[in-house]
Amino acid sequence: MVRINELDPSASPLDYYGSELRRLREASGLNQGQLGGCIFCTGSLVGQIETAKKVPTRDFSERVDAALGTDGVFSRLVGLVLKSQLPHWFQPFAAMEARASYISTYQAQVVYGLLQTEQYAKAVLNADRPANLEELLAARMERQRILRREFPPALWVVLDEAVLYREVGSRSVMRSQLAHLLTFRDQRWAQVQVLPFAVGEHSATRGSFTLLRFEDDPDIFYAESYDIGHLTANSSVIRERSVSYARLQAASLSVERSAELIARVMEERYGDHPEAGGGPVA
Repeated sequence: MVRINELDPSASPLDYYGSELRRLREASGLNQGQLGGCIFCTGSLVGQIETAKKVPTRDFSERVDAALGTDGVFSRLVGLVLKSQLPHWFQPFAAMEARASYISTYQAQVVYGLLQTEQYAKAVLNADRPANLEELLAARMERQRILRREFPPALWVVLDEAVLYREVGSRSVMRSQLAHLLTFRDQRWAQVQVLPFAVGEHSATRGSFTLLRFEDDPDIFYAESYDIGHLTANSSVIRERSVSYARLQAASLSVERSAELIARVMEERYGDHPEAGGGPVA
């Protein structure tokens, strides 16, 4: 069993967060139960976070800052903590994604992580039954904060039509996810296109990939397979994949027609349409 006085603050962002929470709580003259009462949680949860047994949420961190008057210390720290929960092989990409000024991605299997609803993301992440599902989910939701910045990156997403029909989680989860995609049709900085089945063979049959562009750094190409991510700034790869992406965009439905297809699939496949006998449509 981990003892609080054995925590090494330099071991990880989570350990540092826990040690700072204990230090500043004690400096305020509060025990764990009293702090829990102030922020509407149990003293046990406070203790688990102080001993690095549980990952704090952003909401928890904001409440702690308000209760202890710590001027946003924990709200800033929690970003580092949540990023550290991402798989090690994925962390370099996540760091670059957060810095990119332009993101263009083709997704053949699932909705791009930045556009996933919480329930859809939970179902995707739970496919491999990870022991740290809640931590992975919190980290994925944290990634999406870049879209809520004052100056978010320009984001262009091409989804294979199969993504719309692959039922992830449940029909209600899919309906909510497709409805969420439709909220981006009128946004200036985020656009979604669908590559229809009718296209047949195309320039990305090898799978999903993402291109990141920066203000002052070289472009980056990213693709992944099982438990490994591949990042490269090789100019020939960037040129090849950039041309490939342009072809995908040209072959895809327009943003407007893509939204129409998404809305139609949402209603026809995932809507609440009873059969003649009164049962739900499969």
